[in-house]
Amino acid sequence: QVQLVESGGGLVQAGGSLRLSCAASGRTFARDAMGWFRQAPGKGRESVAAISWSGRSTYYADSVKGRFTISRDNARNTVSLQMNSLQPEDTAVYYCAADPEFTTAVGVYAYRGQGTQVTVSS
Repeated sequence: QVQLVESGGGLVQAGGSLRLSCAASGRTFARDAMGWFRQAPGKGRESVAAISWSGRSTYYADSVKGRFTISRDNARNTVSLQMNSLQPEDTAVYYCAADPEFTTAVGVYAYRGQGTQVTVSS
């Protein structure tokens, strides 16, 4: 059974940092692009960051550029999202996702996790 399991969410004050991790199991994702997207209460899903299978290509939403960093460890089948300078508007459920093709379209991802809550207090 293919699974993506996120961890690392929580409550943090504005200006703080969190590191999200996503562990993949069931098959190797070493040749898949991976990404993170989020959904805030009452809002649509937003692609936050993506990384190609090699790590050479990355994408960041304008809203997180310079604050978030996506990385991956293909040997461990994991992808991480380092989030710095968090703001209340970053509050959302964050989801890990994977797809054979590099994409930033949330609806395209073939695999996605159950999500982890990130809450940023002001």
